[in-house]
Amino acid sequence: TPVRVFESGAILLYLAEKFGAFLPTEPARRAECLSWLFWQMGSAPYLGGGFGHFYAYAPTKIEYAIDRFAMEAKRQLDVLDRRLAESPYLGGQDYSIADIAVWPWYGALVKGVVYDAAEFLQVEAYTHVQRWADTIAARPAVQRGRKVNRAWGEPSEQLHERHDAADFDTRTQDKIDAAAPSGPAT
Repeated sequence: TPVRVFESGAILLYLAEKFGAFLPTEPARRAECLSWLFWQMGSAPYLGGGFGHFYAYAPTKIEYAIDRFAMEAKRQLDVLDRRLAESPYLGGQDYSIADIAVWPWYGALVKGVVYDAAEFLQVEAYTHVQRWADTIAARPAVQRGRKVNRAWGEPSEQLHERHDAADFDTRTQDKIDAAAPSGPAT
């Protein structure tokens, strides 16, 4: 029977339970992991919809809004940094759906990938978040996943569709361009 699942946290939880991965089974560890997963669901809108919008995208810069959301972004980074001072990952000793949910938002922020705000937010001060972001970015599965459906950057980093594990070796945009009779696609 088909199962309708929507919202990113629910999707991650469903997949973790279905495949028995990235979610602790011991009740206390599971609760910690789920607490961080749900923390992201409630916190990320302040980062993207609040800080990111007013700092990077709003056509009119409103100092109060920028300052207010910057303060909240820094508070959230402090919360993360304190947690990651205690353990390598958000849910504890193992990579989990909590890290999968939080890393794209906060890892990108502290690495200067989004909003061009790393200096403004003084992200270098969050050393545990920096370490965690680097650790996750180095995971081979994360590196592969970042290529799927990517339509910008180096052609070798773009895999518009993935149907098979071999697609990473044969179907990135650079290989498609090289195989085209008239050269790179425009």
